[in-house]
Amino acid sequence: MAAKDSLSALTEGPPGVFRRIAAIIYDVFLLFAVLFIATLIPAYFLSPESFVANPANNSVVHELDVPLQGWIYRGYLMMLIIVFYGWFWRKSGQTLGMQAWRIKLENLNGDQPSWTQCVIRVLVAGISLAAGGLGFWWIWLDRDSRAWHDRASKTVLRSIPKEKNKAKKT
Repeated sequence: MAAKDSLSALTEGPPGVFRRIAAIIYDVFLLFAVLFIATLIPAYFLSPESFVANPANNSVVHELDVPLQGWIYRGYLMMLIIVFYGWFWRKSGQTLGMQAWRIKLENLNGDQPSWTQCVIRVLVAGISLAAGGLGFWWIWLDRDSRAWHDRASKTVLRSIPKEKNKAKKT
């Protein structure tokens, strides 16, 4: 219980919308790189000829093969997105963007979120983004400043103060 109390002492209230968005933008760059590499792997095995230069006809491949356009491929990318965020959240409660912007994810008890909570959080956040970001803007209306995906996954974001963050590292 003492460890939980000391963790609570290191955090303060929820971060604002713009701080959350800044962390998301930071994470999107890393996620893009992961998904780019994850796309190259099946593309290479399904059509290695696309990776060979063909100066004879000076052609450039502009399309992915059909197997990289279907539901299996989309499911594969969605699984990678869930694993990407889930791994960070389960490991330390923070993605790289959340570390940079001093934000920490916890469940309602102050512990690391479960895999089920991570999956729900990613899926509902996707719905929120598809709805024009309404789930993110919702924190301005919510009494606890929680977004749709916070509520659905029973998690909460906490801000980590600058000086306490440095004390934690030493």
